[in-house]
Amino acid sequence: MRVRIIGAGVAGLTAAYELASRGAEVELIEREDGPGRGCSWYAGGMVAPWCELESAEPLVCRLGVEALDFWTRRIPVAQTRGSLVVATPRDFAELRLFARRTIEFEEIGGNRIAELEPDLAGRFSRALYFPKEAHLDPRAALETTTRRLAAMPNVRLRFGTDATTAEGDSDWTIDCTGYSAKSKLPGLRGVKGEMMVLAAPDLNFSRPIRLLHPRHPVYVVPREENRFMIGATQIENEERARVTARSLVELINSAYAVHPAFAEAEIAETGSDLRSAFHDNLPRILVRDRTIFVNGLFRHGFLLAPSLARQTADYVCSGVAAPETMRAPQKA
Repeated sequence: MRVRIIGAGVAGLTAAYELASRGAEVELIEREDGPGRGCSWYAGGMVAPWCELESAEPLVCRLGVEALDFWTRRIPVAQTRGSLVVATPRDFAELRLFARRTIEFEEIGGNRIAELEPDLAGRFSRALYFPKEAHLDPRAALETTTRRLAAMPNVRLRFGTDATTAEGDSDWTIDCTGYSAKSKLPGLRGVKGEMMVLAAPDLNFSRPIRLLHPRHPVYVVPREENRFMIGATQIENEERARVTARSLVELINSAYAVHPAFAEAEIAETGSDLRSAFHDNLPRILVRDRTIFVNGLFRHGFLLAPSLARQTADYVCSGVAAPETMRAPQKA
């Protein structure tokens, strides 16, 4: 089986890994000079299927549970330290609503919060703790997966290459190009997300922290060397790279509400890109002749990519379709 995969974001890399692991000859083509240089590069990296039930369909949670095994066992880059969801007293209604919509959590008080995150001692009196969730550094995950692929004798990686220059035939082409496939996929849209990384040497968090707010919720995800990814805005427009002052102010204010030490943090990085989504914000595996489009992961790239990769490989290798994500074959 010869498979050509276009796009080396998290969807393309995991699809390549799954298919190569089953013995397919895989050619992975990426126009950028390295893996994941699109929206995967700016992801939060939270592998949090049960937290996502707050705003996502149950399908996202069901598929996302697979990512916990993938990123902790098959590509072991994630840390299982849980997720912490907090709110100030004036936003306790948001915390109650979050609890009603989600599962697999513990309701905890101030003492337990301080045990989990000493730097939050005395700052929050109530929280939800999701102990089985995990987080990862997206860039480390992309690089590790790429190294695994490069070590496989049945994988050829071609970075800095346009797919139109590909030579030779393949049995299947897997298009994992995200928003770049908009002209080929009616109904696909881009949803802008902005993020920042703060260097805060006086803070130590062990797990992602979500602060609930009716207008400006925020999550703080720890990285190495006391750096923290602060995200993320969700804007219904298709401006790819522009980070606005308004968004930075909102992110900084929300981070400050988590802990005042963020006021003195260095802004180490800002970034923005477009997440690809369909009208229902659910993923699709679309088959057209011998091309399969894997798209619409929205803001759940690292959470959904492993399960979509498995479903794609099931179809390519065994003809088994997953009705929850796949659509009937159609002519181009």
